[in-house]
Amino acid sequence: MKPLTAKEEEIMGFFWEKGPMFVKELQELYDEPRPHFNTLSTYVRMLEEKGYISHKAFGSSYQYYPTVSRGEYHKSTLREVINKYFNCSYLGLVSSLVKEEEISVEELKELIRTVEKGESVKNEK
Repeated sequence: MKPLTAKEEEIMGFFWEKGPMFVKELQELYDEPRPHFNTLSTYVRMLEEKGYISHKAFGSSYQYYPTVSRGEYHKSTLREVINKYFNCSYLGLVSSLVKEEEISVEELKELIRTVEKGESVKNEK
């Protein structure tokens, strides 16, 4: 998966939340001053080129829809970060989080207990 810019990620967020829509509908989701229609069209076409969205023709206009789920994107992005910064080691990532005190040893133990029970870990953010 090709990486997304911050603006592309923002636009994908709208598609993941709202589902299929036309560029005009996307534009209306923004607060004033809204991005120009042509600017959003350009971003949408770039997202389509990268394979994140596709379209369905309705006359002369297109309705766009996501082809990659938010979960798939997050998983791919996390994998890229781990490969790039932690030498492909998930353990390296966790060790770094503990070392930098981003996660406590007690939280890590709780995570292990949760995984051992076969429960899914809840994302608190």
